[in-house]
Amino acid sequence: MFKAFVFPGQGSQAIGMGKALAETFPQARAVLAEIDEALGQNLSLLMFEGPQDELTLTANAQPALLAASLAAVRVLEAEAGLDLSRDASFVAGHSLGEYSALAAAGSLGVGEAAKLLRVRGLAMQAAVPVGTGAMAALLGVECEAAEAIAKQAAKDTGEGAICEVANDNGGGQVVVSGTTAAVHRAIEIAKEQGARRSVLLPVSAPFHCALMKPAALAMEAALSRATIKRPCVPLISNVLAAPVTEPDEIRKLLVAQVTGAVRWRESMVFMAEKGISVFVECGAGKVLSGLVKRIAGAARGVSIGIPADIEIYRALA
Repeated sequence: MFKAFVFPGQGSQAIGMGKALAETFPQARAVLAEIDEALGQNLSLLMFEGPQDELTLTANAQPALLAASLAAVRVLEAEAGLDLSRDASFVAGHSLGEYSALAAAGSLGVGEAAKLLRVRGLAMQAAVPVGTGAMAALLGVECEAAEAIAKQAAKDTGEGAICEVANDNGGGQVVVSGTTAAVHRAIEIAKEQGARRSVLLPVSAPFHCALMKPAALAMEAALSRATIKRPCVPLISNVLAAPVTEPDEIRKLLVAQVTGAVRWRESMVFMAEKGISVFVECGAGKVLSGLVKRIAGAARGVSIGIPADIEIYRALA
């Protein structure tokens, strides 16, 4: 049995995430305390009790999701004997989840990863004035068709318009991102071409497109000061949909990721073709486990987020 460990991105956050693990296991409490101290904020209280609108703020959601993910990993290590260097073939994370993956694999320190995500969240929110950009999910549309729709939408909207594929999530779910008018035009084109559904996403900024260039510059500066080590297992990069291990390459790809598309479908296909039969999702929600069924149907997705899930993981051995 070959396993990959995958880590969720923004949108998976929910009030109460990590709480049951923290109440049950000291290892989870230790991770949360370390992140609280690194940020100088009682982030764990916000995770446990909300309010939801504050937790959803990009600058809070990103380190909070990291905290929930790493709490799950530390509990698996203590209670189920997990050793990533032995038990995993790859790690991967959806957008900000790459930081969780790298921290789990020993490439980034826990506190440093949290601080980087705080910078990333603030920079992404500040990159574009509210209302200037948007994102939309095109359902029933494959990536190649979505790229053509986005290109046509930008052309139709006129000078300065941007519309790009931001996430290829697989199973005919592609997200586009860009200037508001162009994204609205993409929705119209997708509907004209028979998309099953096309909807605006309730996000505060147009992530993973050229409009995020100011945030990429901020991350380039922050990452230049960060200590990045070789991960104990290869990271499947969002940008390349291929494995990386060299610290300097990881650093560059984390910058490129801010404006680049999350190639999740291709990443999953790559891992499945390399023999991965179980994808273990660590942290909040079950989004990535659900995508396993749509992209790599022969593989199994397992979510680890509450104490009862530890037994499910043990049963995999």
